[in-house]
Amino acid sequence: MWGVSMSRMDEHLQARLISQLRLENIRLWLEPFTTDQQQIQNLADKYASVTGFAVDVVRSVLEVIQSEAVMKGEGNKEFRETSVATLELHLPKETQTRKALFRSRLDITAHELKKEISKMYGFQHFNLILKGKTLAPEKSLCEQNVKNNSKIMVLNVSSEDERNEMLEGEKEKRSEDEGVQRTQKGFQILSERDGSEDPATTPFLEITDQKGNPLQIPDTERKALIMAMGFHEKGRALMKKKKNSSALCYLLRADEEFHKCDSAILNTVDNFAVLQLDIVWCFQLLNELSCLEDAKQRLQNAETCFQRCYGVQQSRLQQIKGHTGGEDVLFLRLYLLQSSLAYHTGDENRASHLLNKVQDLYGKLCLDPDQLNQLMSLGFSDQEARLGLRACRGNINKAALHLTERRQEKEERKEREREKRRRRLRDINTLVEFGYSKRDATKALHHAKGDVDKAYGILLDRAEDQTAHTQDWTGASDSCLTGDEVMSQSPPSSEEPSTSSDPPSASSPLEEELVNEVLGDIPRHEEDYLDLSLDEEQELMAQLRSYLEK
Repeated sequence: MWGVSMSRMDEHLQARLISQLRLENIRLWLEPFTTDQQQIQNLADKYASVTGFAVDVVRSVLEVIQSEAVMKGEGNKEFRETSVATLELHLPKETQTRKALFRSRLDITAHELKKEISKMYGFQHFNLILKGKTLAPEKSLCEQNVKNNSKIMVLNVSSEDERNEMLEGEKEKRSEDEGVQRTQKGFQILSERDGSEDPATTPFLEITDQKGNPLQIPDTERKALIMAMGFHEKGRALMKKKKNSSALCYLLRADEEFHKCDSAILNTVDNFAVLQLDIVWCFQLLNELSCLEDAKQRLQNAETCFQRCYGVQQSRLQQIKGHTGGEDVLFLRLYLLQSSLAYHTGDENRASHLLNKVQDLYGKLCLDPDQLNQLMSLGFSDQEARLGLRACRGNINKAALHLTERRQEKEERKEREREKRRRRLRDINTLVEFGYSKRDATKALHHAKGDVDKAYGILLDRAEDQTAHTQDWTGASDSCLTGDEVMSQSPPSSEEPSTSSDPPSASSPLEEELVNEVLGDIPRHEEDYLDLSLDEEQELMAQLRSYLEK
């Protein structure tokens, strides 16, 4: 077992020195460096003048690099001879030793590895993260692409205080796995609701475009997107509460769900890009950016997706929304994370260039308190005022007009939706008057895409052909992942269809409890993800600037 604790600046210096050693083809794990300490001192003297760091600091980091290289060489030999792999564990930031080498076979399950890590460090509730994905406990390490020298992050899912407060019986109940399962079940229920009944009955969700209009999406795609966006919102809600370890679990689940969606859909919406930013930002807050080997790729994917969704110089976004200023907060966070990653990998020039872009955007996004108060005095909320001013780049008159128009558009959409529901209810009642059950009428109307005459024909055909009772009639519907007052009937029953006039089955209390839990994490405003205080960003900007100046 070997461990080391390094500061962010030391990690930056280590990356720079490794780059320089590779450039000069210097191998610290071979003679004369392993036998003659003066050789290490000579390198320290040389690189101190190049990097601007003190000689003793440079020497200390060189010794760490040498030690890691020697240990890696020994581990490679052991793996060839015994199949026992060396894993590089990145431990939670509250532990004194941040990085440790751990010996393990790769044919054991992740659950067995967790037991061994728990014995060594005393962790109770934690996940293992490899390249941004949570290792499944029941699968073997080799099945999940864990290899010799793989870097694995140990992620605590609850704080020490929270663990101490919970009784033994409550620990299992409140474990992260159960929380994820409850969230998944809640959004699964919502994804199956079709919004066909009385708007005052039970909630359901819609997926809308950037103007708030419902999108016509195949039912399977709609359900996958709701699951992905639901996990994302749960993760964002936890990040707001500073519960970043727990948040990361949900964000990574959202990433898995998004990858089940059709790529054509992901190429036209910015949700996937925002998720990539949130994942890397969460690692940054956990001080685990060094562990995320695919951070650079995630940020590149986010940037590419933004360019595709927003157009050249955000021209497509301007055409759709009529403004682009609000999205600048996303680019600020993108460039800031890219700057942090560049610094971490030893590229000071790129880090400095990107940080200058961040500071320029930050100056534009800082809001005048007097302007905020003026908009709030007109009846707008503090969130509306912030979003409006940023959308209109600080122009208070344009912001007031923009917010007024948004409210009007939103109310018009709601009225159209209410009328659509009233019309659908009338059509359902018309079919019920012919003797069909409300459930059958609803399903037939969905299958007929709202055409009441076709729905009636479908019901007639079913009555004539009793063998059709086994067909799956789950219908597709429009769908928005905002917390607006958009309501619907419970999900269609899987029971055999009936032509009697029996009422639709009600949701169980447990279902309603799960639904209410997940709805509580969905923001009321569809642009909530753009409403960043920038406090954490400002803190990281100052930290990076101090590193670069030193």
